[in-house]
Amino acid sequence: MEPVAASPPRSTARAGIAFGLAAYGFWGLLPIYFKLLTSVPPVAIVAQRIVWSILFLAGLIILMRGAGDVRKALRDRRTVRLLCLTALLIGTNWLIYVYAVNSGHILAASLGYYLNPLANILLGYFVLREPLAKVQWFAVAVAAVGVGVLAWGALDHLWISVALCISFALYGLLRKIANVDASAGLAIETGLLLPLALGWLFLSATSGVAIWGDGSTRVLLLLVGTGVASTLPLLFFTAAVRRLRYSTLGILQFVAPTLQFLLAVFAYGEPFTRAHAIAFAAIWTAATLYLISSVRSARAAHCEALPD
Repeated sequence: MEPVAASPPRSTARAGIAFGLAAYGFWGLLPIYFKLLTSVPPVAIVAQRIVWSILFLAGLIILMRGAGDVRKALRDRRTVRLLCLTALLIGTNWLIYVYAVNSGHILAASLGYYLNPLANILLGYFVLREPLAKVQWFAVAVAAVGVGVLAWGALDHLWISVALCISFALYGLLRKIANVDASAGLAIETGLLLPLALGWLFLSATSGVAIWGDGSTRVLLLLVGTGVASTLPLLFFTAAVRRLRYSTLGILQFVAPTLQFLLAVFAYGEPFTRAHAIAFAAIWTAATLYLISSVRSARAAHCEALPD
């Protein structure tokens, strides 16, 4: 018989939910930040994110005395191989996301992150052997219908949605099974990307690319701030992913694309179609069904664990 993933303790799950909400809430509002950097090419923004993130992480690790965790992870070949893959995945995800935001395709990005919970739930079931109740399967089906309707209305930029979904779903899965602390793992990932970022910035600067945008103090400070803006939600996310069932994390992820969706429509004037309305209703119906089922399962498990 194949092993079934155990549910985490209630205190651990509560902390995981708090970290998850913090991460997804932050990501949901991140388009506001990147919209202020439209004078900077997307690749330059990502390269700068990497450079400033490693500086922020280095300070954080020194403050938290986490150098031992970094050394331990680097001595484990399996962990290093996994982090090489996760570095590639998160770098790709960052690049596509920044391009989507600054080219006026926030709705396509939000669709990608609407797809992500479905991918997480399915990966949790098929890879991590996390069980799903019938109601939860029904919730997945309802959400899939909603996403399908939305995808049909966004075929021109569907590649953005699919690429964001696949890259981040696989990133989260590999970070869940990698035996490394959140900050240490993120520091190693960022360190692996650093030579590429520095090389690109150097070559671009010498060829006349505006890697500092319009050169204003505001843009310079915003670029420096990308280190914190990139690192904090990823730290929250990796802390959450170590504490929660992957399928539960998938449902929490509906927070980020919903915030992005609302920003796209109400703040940046992207069109809201009938397909969007149907998808929005279906996805939140699915999220509600899944959460109700998860709460009932957790309460039932807790009651069974109580002594007679």
